[in-house]
Amino acid sequence: MTAPRAPAFAIDRELRDKLLFTGLVLLIYRIGAHIAAPGVNVTALADFIRNSGAAGFFGLYDTLGGGLSRATVFALGIMPYISASIIFQLLGGVAPSIGKMQKDEEGKKKITQWTRYLTVLISFSQAYTFALFTESIPGAVTNPGFASRLIMVVTLTAGAVFVMWLGEQITERGLGNGASLLIFFSIVERFWPSIFQTIGFVSTGAISLMALLGMGIMMLLVVAAVVAMTLAARRIAIQIPQRTMARGRQREAAKNFIPLRVNSAGVMPIIFAQSLIVVPGAAAQFSGSARMAAWAEYVAPGTWLYFVLSAVLIIFFTYFYTSIIFNPVDLAENLKKQGGFIPGVKPGSKTAEYIDRVVTRITLPGAFFLTAIALLPIWIADMFAVPFMFGGTSLLIVVGVALDTMSQMQQHLLLRKYDGFMKKGRVRFRGRGAQSSGY
Repeated sequence: MTAPRAPAFAIDRELRDKLLFTGLVLLIYRIGAHIAAPGVNVTALADFIRNSGAAGFFGLYDTLGGGLSRATVFALGIMPYISASIIFQLLGGVAPSIGKMQKDEEGKKKITQWTRYLTVLISFSQAYTFALFTESIPGAVTNPGFASRLIMVVTLTAGAVFVMWLGEQITERGLGNGASLLIFFSIVERFWPSIFQTIGFVSTGAISLMALLGMGIMMLLVVAAVVAMTLAARRIAIQIPQRTMARGRQREAAKNFIPLRVNSAGVMPIIFAQSLIVVPGAAAQFSGSARMAAWAEYVAPGTWLYFVLSAVLIIFFTYFYTSIIFNPVDLAENLKKQGGFIPGVKPGSKTAEYIDRVVTRITLPGAFFLTAIALLPIWIADMFAVPFMFGGTSLLIVVGVALDTMSQMQQHLLLRKYDGFMKKGRVRFRGRGAQSSGY
């Protein structure tokens, strides 16, 4: 009897262990994201934030994986670690010494360690600020004072450091980027309450079935556009010259492509722009300034000034962040070291200028796309007169992380497939050699 054939898509043991480990870590993270910090009245805090001008700031922070509005032990989430990483990433484009360290293996280890130290400092400062904020809310803290403030700071700082460790464990032992997956599941977790909320709106008549259907079609089109733009890239043809191989044979010139993504900056320009726009509202709430409160009303979501500022800031930060994370000079130098070149372009500085010109051109449609994604949910909510909206920032993060994780799974399966093929080939080769030596 023949052995049963394995299924066409089979997950090997290593990939299964990675998936189980990633799921376990995410479960721990989500449990901690629902445990309230000691000494805080979560209901009073949530009611105050919902009715204050700082709701936009806390909503943005919660979207990125935190839980400040619920004052959980993981309230700061992964954002302190991401903020520290972005700071060193920006410094790498400004400070030559740090940029040189980012290219060296030992330098990368030092920067990783410095990022952890900076994460602790950022977590401590944010936890202390949040402790002072909660004490200013009537009824939010059970026993306000130095002891409760110290407990809050220690709890939130330790929670942020533990979340950073969880993210690093996923990156090292699990599947995908740990920090991105933590944010991903924080966003996905909010989908279910939104679905039940939508069903409640339809049952009460707040949303008509036609409006819900039209909004659903628009959302599907937006998701398809996000997927297409995330994968969109401008391919620059490169060529590797002929090389003399063993026994005088020559290898033909290899043709390849350099993929330059249309949206290289990802979701960061939207995050930077929204952070600057919601700051006045948060500052007005914290300081009690009448001028800041008036400015916050002018730039509230839905006003013409909000749309104009958002568009300008997103376009600016798209070009700025792309210039920081993408260096055409390094790309041209690496291509020159490998002996490759772009047909019709001289190696070296001319190649760098050509790549920089192409990146500048393709960044503009990427910036317009990010602007549309950030503002489209508000337009859809006004068009269909619905009491809620889906976030473009969340959509970009979910699609990007999902595509990246699927790509890593495919690479893992492909690598295992080729490893198994090579092992079978070696066994067959040895078997043939044994037979020939027997004669």
